[in-house]
Amino acid sequence: MAKLLYRIGKGCVRRPLAVILVWIAILGGTAALGTIWKGPVSNDMSIPGTKAQEALDLLKEEFPQATGGTIRLVFASENGALDAADRRQAILSALEEIRKDRAVLNVADPFATGTLSPDKSIGYADVMYNVPAMEVSEDSKERILDAIESTRAAGVQTELGGDVAMSELEIMGVSEILGIVFAFVVLIITFKSILAAGLPIATAIVGVGIGMMSVYYSANFFSITNTGTILAVMLGIAVGIDYALFIISRHRQQMAEGLDAAESVARANATAGSAVIFAGLTVIIALAGLSIVNIPFLTVMGLAGALTVLIAVAVAVTLLPSVLGLAGSRLAPKAPKQGRGMSKDKKPFAYKWGRFVSRYPVPVAVVIIALLLVVALPARHMELGLPDNGAKPADSTERKGYDLLSKGFGPGFNGPLVVVVKGGGTGNVLQDAAAEAENIKQLPNVAVVSPPIPNQKGDLVLLSVIPLTGPNDKATKRLVHDIRGLGDKLMVTGTTAINIDISERLNDAFPIFGAAIVVLAFILLTLVFRSLLVPIKAILGFGLSIIATLGAVVYIFQDGHLADLFDVSSSGVILCFLPILLTGVLFGLAMDYEVFLVSRMREEFTHKGQAKNAVVDGMGLSGRVVTAAGLIMIFVFGSFIFADDPMIKVMGFSLTAGVLIDAFLVRMTLVPAIMALLGRSAWYLPKRLGRILPNVDIEGESIREELEKPASRAAV
Repeated sequence: MAKLLYRIGKGCVRRPLAVILVWIAILGGTAALGTIWKGPVSNDMSIPGTKAQEALDLLKEEFPQATGGTIRLVFASENGALDAADRRQAILSALEEIRKDRAVLNVADPFATGTLSPDKSIGYADVMYNVPAMEVSEDSKERILDAIESTRAAGVQTELGGDVAMSELEIMGVSEILGIVFAFVVLIITFKSILAAGLPIATAIVGVGIGMMSVYYSANFFSITNTGTILAVMLGIAVGIDYALFIISRHRQQMAEGLDAAESVARANATAGSAVIFAGLTVIIALAGLSIVNIPFLTVMGLAGALTVLIAVAVAVTLLPSVLGLAGSRLAPKAPKQGRGMSKDKKPFAYKWGRFVSRYPVPVAVVIIALLLVVALPARHMELGLPDNGAKPADSTERKGYDLLSKGFGPGFNGPLVVVVKGGGTGNVLQDAAAEAENIKQLPNVAVVSPPIPNQKGDLVLLSVIPLTGPNDKATKRLVHDIRGLGDKLMVTGTTAINIDISERLNDAFPIFGAAIVVLAFILLTLVFRSLLVPIKAILGFGLSIIATLGAVVYIFQDGHLADLFDVSSSGVILCFLPILLTGVLFGLAMDYEVFLVSRMREEFTHKGQAKNAVVDGMGLSGRVVTAAGLIMIFVFGSFIFADDPMIKVMGFSLTAGVLIDAFLVRMTLVPAIMALLGRSAWYLPKRLGRILPNVDIEGESIREELEKPASRAAV
C-alpha cells in the first residue's frame, strides 16, 4: 500500500492542477445532481416485519383514509372557554380556510366532535391529508401557518402537532460553522501557520460537499432520514479535517528534517496516507456493518456516513497532495532560533506526558479504569425509545402543543395506541370488537377506548386506546404487550407501538453487531500491528469508552442531571438506535487514534528495539497531532449539541463525549500505560501466524528500503 500511495503522491505533485480540476469538476457535478434532482428526506424509521409495522401495513390497505398525513391544531384560552362566541368564530373561520386546500381530506370541527377539555379551555382539530405525511406540500403547510395567525390574533393560543414536519432540519447552521471556526483555531495553534491550518478545512469542505450532494441525489432511490444526512455531515467534516491534519503534520515534520518538499509530499502520502487509508477503512467497515442488524433506516444511515468518509479518504490522498505540491516549501515550519533547539526540557508536552505515564503505569491505569467504570454506572438503567414532541425545545410550537394536550386530556393522549381487531367466530365483527374493547378497558393504565370503526369489507374494526401514561413511559410499553397478550385477533400499531417495537428490535440486534465489531477490530489490528496483545488491549479500551459514554448520556439525557447546561428540554429515554450507531462510529474513530498513536510506537520499536522508550517517543512524535485531532472532532461534534432537534442533540453529545473519553483518557493515557506494562511482549506474534499474515506496511518501511538502495549503491 505504501508503494502505491508513494506513486500517487508523486503523480499528484507532478500534475497538481489537473488533479485539482478533476475534483472541482466532481464537486460541480454532484452539486448539480444534489440541488436540481434532490430526493425527499424523511423521518421514516419503520422496520418491516415488526408487529406494529404489520398492523400499520394492514391499516393502510383496509383503512386508507386513516393513514394520510395529519396536522393537529391545538387551541387554548387562558381567559374563558373556547366556545365563547368570538373565539369559536375565529377557530371555525380558520378551519374553513384550511378546508379550501384540495389536498385536505377532512378537517374536524372540535365543537361538533367534542374534542374539548372538561373545562373547555383546551381543544384540538385534526387536519387530515390525502397524501402521506412526508408528501404534504409546502403550500399546504403555508396555508396552515397563515390560518393559525388569525386565531392567534383573536386571542386563542394555537399550536401545532401531528406527524407532518412543519420545518426542515437546518444543516450547517451558525453552531456548526462555529465548530469549524474553533477547529481552525486548533489547527493554527498546532501548525503555527494560517496557510497550513486552512488546507484541512478547505479539503474537508470539498469532501463534505461532494458527499452531501451525493446523499441528497441518492434520496431519489433510497429512504434517507434527516439523522442520516446530519451524521454524514458530522463525520465528513471531522474525519476530513483529521485525515488532512495527519498527512500535513508528517509532511512538515519531514521538511523540518531537511527533505525536499516534493519528495516529502510523496513520502507523507505513503506513510501517514497509509494510516489514513486504514483508519478510513475501519470507519467505513464499521458504518457499513450497521447493515448487519437488518434495519433499513439504520443501514441507509450507515451507508450515507460511509460514503462521506470514503470521499474524505480519497480527497486526503489525492487532492491534498496536489495542493501541498503547489504550496511547495511555503509550508515548511520555521527553523528554531539560535540557542532554542529541542533540548530535553524543551520536548513537547506529549513526550513529557508519555514519560510520566510510562514511569507510573500501574497507578495511572487503575485511576483511569476506575474513573471510566464510575462514569459508566448510569448505563445500567438505560431506557431506549424515540423522542417525541415532548422532547422538543420548550419554546417550539410542537412542545407547547404537546404540553397543552397533556394538561387538557392527560399525558397518554400524546401517544394513542391504534388497535386493529380481526373478525372472530361470531360472524359479527362489531360484536367481537365490543367484547375486545371491554377486555382492553380492564387492563391497567387504560384511560379511554374509542368506539369501534369497521372497514368497508366488515371484517376488521379499528379501536383507539388512550393510556394514562405518556408515550415513552414504562407503563405504556407494558400496556402494548398486555393488549397483544389478549389474543392473536388484536394488532397494535401507531407511533407509540412502532417506537416500542423499534427499540426492542435494536436491543436484540446490538449483541450481534457488538460481536461483529470485536471480531473486526481484532483482525484489522492484528494485521496492522502484527501483534496479539495490542488488539486485545485496544478492544478492551474501546469497550470502556463505549460504556462510559453511554453512562454520561444516560446521566444527562435520561436522568436529567445538568439538563439546563446542555439545554435538554425533556429527559426520559435515550434514542433507541444510539448504542448501535455510537458503537459503529466510535469504533472507527477509536481505531483512528489507535493506529496513529501506536503505529509510531511500533515504528520506534522496530528501529531501536527498546519497548519502553518506543512508547515515550511514539507519544512525543504523534501525541500533539492526536490531541489536535481529538479537539477538532470535539468541536465539530460538539457544535451539534446546540441543535433544536432532540435526536441530533443527543447524537452530537454522545459523539463529543465518546471522542473526549476515548482520545484523551483511553488512547492518550491508558494505552501508553498498558503498553509500558507489556513491554516487548506487546509486540509478540507467533512465527507461524506471522508467516500467514500479509504485511500491510502502514509505516512505509518498504518505501524507506527502496529509497535507501540507490544511496547504498552510490556509496559503494
